[in-house]
Amino acid sequence: MRKVKITDLAEVIRSKNSGPFELTLDLVFKDREAFEMARRSGLFTRELFAGLYNVDLEKVIGVVEFEQANAIKATLVRPIVSGAPGDTDVYGAQQHAPLLDLELNIK
Repeated sequence: MRKVKITDLAEVIRSKNSGPFELTLDLVFKDREAFEMARRSGLFTRELFAGLYNVDLEKVIGVVEFEQANAIKATLVRPIVSGAPGDTDVYGAQQHAPLLDLELNIK
C-alpha cells in the first residue's frame, strides 16, 4: 500500500458558501483515474469532514460523488452564519486548508 497526497490527485480543492448557513467543499480530480482512486479509498466520509472541521457529525449535511465532473463535494453547516459578528470568512473561500494535507492509501 502506498500513500498519495490529495494535491497530486486533485486539480481543484476549494471551499465556498452554499448560502449563508452552509459551506461546500469541492475536490475536483485531474482525471477519471484520480477520481476513482479517491472514491475507492473510502476516505471521503461524513466522519472525515466532521473531524477535519471539528463539527458534530449531524452538521455534515452530505458527501456526494459527482462522477460526471470527477468531483467529490461535502456540505457542512457553517459554525457562524456568513456575515454575522465573529465571522472571519464571509465568502467561505478560505476554509479548504484542512483538505490540503490529506493522503490516500492506495493499493
